[in-house]
Amino acid sequence: MNHLQALVMASAVAVALFPAAAQTPTRVLFVGNSLTYWNDGLFSHLERLAARAQPPIAVTTGRSVVPGAFLKSLWARPEARQAIGAKAHDVVVLQEDLPETNVEDFREHARLFVAEVRKAGARPVLLMAWAYERLGWITMDEIARAHRAAATELKVDVAPVGLAWRRATQRRPDLTLLAPDGEHPSIHGTYLATAVVYATVLAKNPTGISYAPAGVAAEDAQFLQNVAWETVQEYRKN
Repeated sequence: MNHLQALVMASAVAVALFPAAAQTPTRVLFVGNSLTYWNDGLFSHLERLAARAQPPIAVTTGRSVVPGAFLKSLWARPEARQAIGAKAHDVVVLQEDLPETNVEDFREHARLFVAEVRKAGARPVLLMAWAYERLGWITMDEIARAHRAAATELKVDVAPVGLAWRRATQRRPDLTLLAPDGEHPSIHGTYLATAVVYATVLAKNPTGISYAPAGVAAEDAQFLQNVAWETVQEYRKN
């Protein structure tokens, strides 16, 4: 095998192992509830974060989000399935609110949604959110296990937001990721979730991107970017 043939083979292997890296997705649909649309929405911040990357990435987003919804209730409505069926997106981020539902229903409706996304020719990604005290019947570890099991069964990526939250809280307990209601994200929580989605969906390191929303200091943004990237890398190794 000559040098050129070796390079071609190596490139083919890289594309097979890391399809997201072969062609950066730029059209992202978010399906979820207020955990996704709080603080001007993950979708808006993802567009802004990507636009400040070097080189800039022109990400456009759509959303089908309903207050208090979870995948089972979103499946019962037509809007999310219609948005997916329009075939206007490269990636669909499916955000479950597992404390609001149960593991069995999550698994069943993740399966249904993933099939719809693939039928539309897009890539499904599960967004793992966080545990909160109001519905404390399930721990963060249990939420993580449920998403890992679903991802293994369905062969999909997970944006491990909840695990990134836990890592950030352990390292910086002074940085509040929850809003005063103890359930929705603060702007720092939204920014961390955005950085995790960026790292997962675009397969790129958000560290060093200059975008930070109002209320997030530059040094805090840098910290949250680092946590997001570390968490995504570690999650993919396991």
